[in-house]
Amino acid sequence: MLQPRSIIQSADNSGAKKLRVIKVLGGYKKRYARIGDIVTCSIQEAVPRSGVKKGQVVHCVIVRTRKELKRSSGICIRFDENAGIIIDKNTKELKATRVFGPIPKELKNLGYKKIISLAPEVL
Repeated sequence: MLQPRSIIQSADNSGAKKLRVIKVLGGYKKRYARIGDIVTCSIQEAVPRSGVKKGQVVHCVIVRTRKELKRSSGICIRFDENAGIIIDKNTKELKATRVFGPIPKELKNLGYKKIISLAPEVL
C-alpha cells in the first residue's frame, strides 16, 4: 500500500531510479495504491543523459509492493521492494523498452499485457 510521499524504485530502463508518489489516481478519496494502480510520481533520481530528468512529473503503474497481495486461491505474494513502471497515462503504453524483476500476473487482467510480455518472470 503506497500513499503520497512514498519512495518507490523504477522497474524499467527509462532512466529513472527512484520515484516519489505525489497522488494516487482513481477517485477523490483514494488514499492507498496497490498493485495495478496508476499514481502520479516525481523523479527523485535519474541516470545522466537519459530520457527523463530529475524533478519531472510522470505517471506510473505499481508492479510490486511490500504489502502482501491475497489471491482468490488463498495464496499471498509479497515483494521485497515497492516498484513502479513509467507509462503514458492515456494509452497505458510503456515509456521504456525493458522491464526488470518479477511481475504479478494480476496485471494481465488490468490491461497491461505489454508489461507481462516484457517481464523476465511472472508470478
